[in-house]
Amino acid sequence: MRDFNELKTNIFNEAKEAGIEDVEIYYSQGRDLNIKVFEKEIDGYKLAEAEGLALRGKYDGEMGYSYTEKVDDTSVKFLVENLIENAKNIDREDKEEIFEGAKEYKKVNNFNNSLEKVEETEKINFVKNLEKEALELDDRIKSIQDCVYGDGFSETIISNTKGLNIKDKSNLAYTYVGVVAKEGEEIQSGFAYKVTNDFSELNYKDIAKEAVDEAISMLGAKSIKSGKYSIILRNNASADILEAFTSIFSAERVQKNLSLLKDKLQQKIASEKITLIDDPFMEKGYASSAFDSEGVPTKEKNIIENGVLNTYLHNLKTALKDGIESTGNASRSSYKSSIGISPTNMYIKPGDKKLDDLIREAEEGLIITDVQGLHAGLNPISGDFSLSAQGFLIKKGKIKDPVNQITISGNFLDMLGDVEEVGADLRFGLPSSAYIGSPSLRIKSLDIAGE
Repeated sequence: MRDFNELKTNIFNEAKEAGIEDVEIYYSQGRDLNIKVFEKEIDGYKLAEAEGLALRGKYDGEMGYSYTEKVDDTSVKFLVENLIENAKNIDREDKEEIFEGAKEYKKVNNFNNSLEKVEETEKINFVKNLEKEALELDDRIKSIQDCVYGDGFSETIISNTKGLNIKDKSNLAYTYVGVVAKEGEEIQSGFAYKVTNDFSELNYKDIAKEAVDEAISMLGAKSIKSGKYSIILRNNASADILEAFTSIFSAERVQKNLSLLKDKLQQKIASEKITLIDDPFMEKGYASSAFDSEGVPTKEKNIIENGVLNTYLHNLKTALKDGIESTGNASRSSYKSSIGISPTNMYIKPGDKKLDDLIREAEEGLIITDVQGLHAGLNPISGDFSLSAQGFLIKKGKIKDPVNQITISGNFLDMLGDVEEVGADLRFGLPSSAYIGSPSLRIKSLDIAGE
């Protein structure tokens, strides 16, 4: 991109001449690398670079949007004309405002220079070693479903005619492997992953062992009798369910009567063991940033504190409607999108007990290690869920027989209310959900459908 300040000035001048007020530029660029290995060879290689610029501004009292992938002077007139057309033809019930900026922003560094210096051959060797290690750890591992390494960076600039001019840059790397174990006619799978922005933290031996152990441990798995069981949701399964219900905390969803949390502010909605944190300043956090997609300063907050719902997540539009300040949770999935709401690094505050302690205290029940069907099997408006699951029976405080072909069902708020203990093993998800985390949870009971 040529000089950004020169382009910005040209856009602002063109917009002013056309009668557009309070103009905002949202610029983003990024790169994504994805390497897949199969049978010692590179089976997929994808390097994608993206750049774009969005324009937002008021024309005749209405907010208009436009965007372009061609970030140069030839797009200036196009951006302005499309913004005006958009403002004229799209009726927005709720008013939007351009943010004038804050006096100060907290310093957040989420870009690791060393990651950008890792040679491509080192990345390829890493993912090949991951596959080789996973195949060699146990004779019962017969094939690899997926073996992937990926990394990327993103940069965002928000600048407007009210004086705001801020910039954010972040990067990360991720890897995952899925393995298939076979014993006799039985087949089971295992999966492991790691997300970080420090390449040196990626240990292919540890990741391979986790996936292999998971697959081997499930050999011999059977269904169990239907009924109510005391449950431990392992950290990854708990985080997956939390991620699927993330939208209920959005003020926009609440205002549209699409959230089960409507009219529940300052009410007890969960066990006092549950504190749900939104932390934009977390070190190495996937979504750490000093500001949101409207340029509003982010802030750490307890969405739920000791079981009590403290706040919804707001952008400027929803905050204006409720007569409060934005919580700094405005989001844009890309420069092409309008402004929505999402958490930053959202996680259930960990306790101080190890997973083994939770299992021992449970005495009898189930530990759920994986859930599936998250998008089809739950309703974020009612809170009800019914999910395919697998895990292990717990007998006399110890893990026993592997269990599969079961369905766990319940209600999200009821489940949070039934949390008896919170583990110390906080874990976040894969890149698509790496901003959502949870420790393991011991839950009084859930309905299990099996035999």
